[in-house]
Amino acid sequence: MLSAATFVLALGAVVACAAGLLVDDAGHWPWRAGAVLVGLVLAGAAVALLLSRFRRERGAIRRHLDVVGRLDPWTFNRDDVESVFPLLETHHPLHEAANRARARFLTLCEHLQDFEHAQAALEVRCRRVTAERDRIRAILTALEDPVLAIDQFDELLLANPSAEALFGFDAEAVESRALAHLVRCQNLIELLTTTSHREVSQSRSDEIEILRPGGESGWYRVTATKLGPEGDAAKPADSAAAASGVVAVFRDIAEKKVAQRRNAEFVSSVSHEMKTPLAGIKAYVELLADGEAEDQETRDEFLHVIDSQADRLQRLVENLLNLARMEAGVVKVDKKSRPLNEVLEEAMGVVRPAAEAKRIGLLADLSPMYLGVLADRDMLLQAAINLLSNAIKYTPDGGRVTLRSRMVDGGVRFEVEDSGVGLSEEDARRVFEKFYRVKKNKDMAPGTGLGLPLAKHIIEDVHGGSISVESMLGQGSTFAVTLPGSGQLS
Repeated sequence: MLSAATFVLALGAVVACAAGLLVDDAGHWPWRAGAVLVGLVLAGAAVALLLSRFRRERGAIRRHLDVVGRLDPWTFNRDDVESVFPLLETHHPLHEAANRARARFLTLCEHLQDFEHAQAALEVRCRRVTAERDRIRAILTALEDPVLAIDQFDELLLANPSAEALFGFDAEAVESRALAHLVRCQNLIELLTTTSHREVSQSRSDEIEILRPGGESGWYRVTATKLGPEGDAAKPADSAAAASGVVAVFRDIAEKKVAQRRNAEFVSSVSHEMKTPLAGIKAYVELLADGEAEDQETRDEFLHVIDSQADRLQRLVENLLNLARMEAGVVKVDKKSRPLNEVLEEAMGVVRPAAEAKRIGLLADLSPMYLGVLADRDMLLQAAINLLSNAIKYTPDGGRVTLRSRMVDGGVRFEVEDSGVGLSEEDARRVFEKFYRVKKNKDMAPGTGLGLPLAKHIIEDVHGGSISVESMLGQGSTFAVTLPGSGQLS
């Protein structure tokens, strides 16, 4: 089209020039005017053709741009590109430029759609991470064991409420998050920092005593585990520089420490109690072997000492075995409904010779009512004998021991009251511990320190009752036992 318009315009110009050159005579001016007119007409036609072509091209560009403007890059599909995004005609002067713009637009649409997909996947991942974080936070909050984590710079990463309470700080409000400013336990700081900066060991444990904010101390087993580069304890760090820190879990072992101390005291007490009779037996056996007993009377005296020490050792072993069997639950318990006063009267008959030997008045103040109790007769008898024997041992000559019984709400009760030496407040709290004996009274009467613990175990663990003591120094003691009645389960 452009070449045809150009041809017409050129032809008109040639005709006009020829008319001017060939027609020189003034009498032929109509011919010259006609030639010029023909040239102008041809030129006008060429211009009209050019304007029409321009309008069509401009309209095509406008329609093309309108299509581009209506396209949604988020829903654009390359498969539908020919129908929704047509190309310009091949003879259009902007065909190549529009084609390049079209291709670029399609590429940008694909990038936008890829970005949208990536954004959606990232949002899903963020929601999962947020949900996982909330679950972890809820778990840490619910844990009774303190949990503490630090980064590679020895600054606090997180602490659950138990850890905050243990060390007395608020993780969200503290200004300085340095471990040394938050924790006042040098052993713990050394454990965490050493674990964090060592390349070899991934986990270390230690038993540490920690001072609580209230001033009391507690024992904890602290397990410190090095975190990996991404904060994962399961992935070991490649180097100390890559490590993200350490997480420490605190396990309260106060009861374990108490049990260890009690076991140590128990072993020490057993050793001490066995050592005394064994030493006496060995000494007198050596005297007999060396011929120190020259007459029968001396030999009889030595043999009597050996026999008494052997009896003492046997009682100790039997008490230990009985207590161990009861605590292990291997003793057969035969509970039946029986009268309490009958058992108490039998116990008084057993200890009466010991009371008479010290001129101690053994008084019975038993209830005239029937006091039924669901109990193992032999065990309950043993507990009553132990309480009466203890009262007689620590009551001076000429004193008084009274045994009472009565009915109380929900059960029956019997008491052993003496006019003996009495107990201090600390002694009253510890008198039921194994092998515990009041130091100032050790020389007053022999014993193993197992009678009262054995009675406590029989009353409380076997029969479901309770035992307590009230005492004042120099004024005597009262041991009270409460048992469920025969109509109740024990």
